[in-house]
Amino acid sequence: MYSKKVIEHFTNPHNQGKIDDADAIGEAGNMRCGDIMKIYIKVSKDKIIDIKFETLGCAAAIATSSAMTDLVKGKTLDVAKQITDKDIVDSLGDLPPVKHHCSILATKALHDAIEKYQKST
Repeated sequence: MYSKKVIEHFTNPHNQGKIDDADAIGEAGNMRCGDIMKIYIKVSKDKIIDIKFETLGCAAAIATSSAMTDLVKGKTLDVAKQITDKDIVDSLGDLPPVKHHCSILATKALHDAIEKYQKST
């Protein structure tokens, strides 16, 4: 069973979409379950000033993407890099154990975007 927060993020995702002039785009996917996530970041003065996501996947994949964007928007890159899959799950009020991999994908896509941005600057 999903928590009320998971259902809220799934039915009304925050920061969904893409940033056309993103500073970096991170990606992660899981071939077994078919979830694919793209994270777009816009950075200014070492802070994530905008973040959006495009996720193809289950309710948990969409909810974890949405929750992750809320956790890192406005944060410095160093703080954002420290966000863990557990932080995402906790912010959602838990996930069924079989869906915890979705929060791992969200952190992987975020970290991929940050690494790509830092390599490009």
